[in-house]
Amino acid sequence: MEFANDLHREAYEHVRQLLTELYGEMFEVTEASPMFRVHEGSTIASALVMPWGDDRCVVEVRAYVVLGAELVPELMKYLLEQNNELMLGAFGVDGEGDIFFSHSILANDLDKSELRASINAVKFTADKYDDELQARWGGQRMADR
Repeated sequence: MEFANDLHREAYEHVRQLLTELYGEMFEVTEASPMFRVHEGSTIASALVMPWGDDRCVVEVRAYVVLGAELVPELMKYLLEQNNELMLGAFGVDGEGDIFFSHSILANDLDKSELRASINAVKFTADKYDDELQARWGGQRMADR
């Protein structure tokens, strides 16, 4: 695994330690990139540690909600309206057209309660919306994969 700099490596190790304290061995380390996966119930949340400039790092916590939904204007409007209502995180669409929910947080001084809140917000929101989005716009929930 490659890191952009020493700070990036330190942030990765810091997040790994926090995840160990939170989940014990119940998370997955991704060998190819500075990412971890937390499996819980029907949701998989990933935590990617990325450099942000030369002196900071960010953890993006992301969970896929629906894959292959019909990306019509009504759906896009709905997701943007939900983003306006949500406190932590936002919906997005990746390059494949799959819908995810994510929240980003600075990694450098991250503490255990902040990381837990970010992961929980992402997991619970993805789980809350997956059935509704699939029923209205099709696609496949992550739980069904």
